[in-house]
Amino acid sequence: MNTTVLILSALLNLLPAGDAFLRPLQQRDSILVADQLAYGFRLDSVQAGTFVGLPDFSAASNDTLTLVRTWQLDTTWLKGHKKAKDLFSLEASIVLAPFEEGKYVLPDIPVLRKKGAAVDTLIFKGLEMEVKTIPIDTATFKPHDLKGQIRYPLTFGEVAPWAAGVLAFAALLALGIWYARKKAAEKGGKNARRDPAYIVALRELEKYRGDKYWAPEKQKTFYSGITDALKAYMEERFGVDAPEMTTAELFSALKGEKDITPEMYQALKELFETADFVKFAKHAASDKENADAVPLAVRFVVDTHESEAEAQAQTTGEEK
Repeated sequence: MNTTVLILSALLNLLPAGDAFLRPLQQRDSILVADQLAYGFRLDSVQAGTFVGLPDFSAASNDTLTLVRTWQLDTTWLKGHKKAKDLFSLEASIVLAPFEEGKYVLPDIPVLRKKGAAVDTLIFKGLEMEVKTIPIDTATFKPHDLKGQIRYPLTFGEVAPWAAGVLAFAALLALGIWYARKKAAEKGGKNARRDPAYIVALRELEKYRGDKYWAPEKQKTFYSGITDALKAYMEERFGVDAPEMTTAELFSALKGEKDITPEMYQALKELFETADFVKFAKHAASDKENADAVPLAVRFVVDTHESEAEAQAQTTGEEK
């Protein structure tokens, strides 16, 4: 469907096409000042590919009769027709607004129609409209001052949602403050009650004294507990990320530490390697290896802690 709006420059083959239509955009039984009205025409059985040209009414717009909107076209296919796919209805309209009461004679609407080589002009007869104002009884009319905006009292239904929102926000805020204070108190309590790393390590190692974990099916728990306690202590004592390191990485990082003697270094390395065999290779350690494990771990913690304490005491004495 091709429909084009053109400005008429000439009228050819004038053909009467009936009356134009005039309808208020706000339906009422009379036309009042400042009402907006659609003024236009309707064509039925328009063939697809037809071009139409529409008149330019903008020059006629003034303070009395104003052109609010220029041409607007609406098309609909004809339903139930044998050639419904090739025919459609066309409705075109402008919007006018009168601003003075009285009678208005609206102009005819010439429409240029072109289909192929055939060109003609359809004339839709203009209409009259009568514009009225709201009648005023001058005998009883009394002018009054302008009144301010009416303020109605608030109802509970209007206030309730806002009050509920404020209460909900206050509850969430209080909950957030309580939670933050709780976490801060827990963190402060943990820091305040935290024992030195060597005390924690010795306490953990004490759990594995005796032979209750020496059975082959319990050795994984036995060696995991011992090495985990030592790794946590090493992290604090030597500043290495022991819990995340493999045995090879850990002893590579500890190599050369002046507070670990070569004998202790080698014995501790063998302990960790035995633990790896037990945990990952289903190795069953001997009773001698089991009996030596905890004492060796305790001696390592005590010796390295004492060397650290002596170094700190010596540093403090030199400062004094």
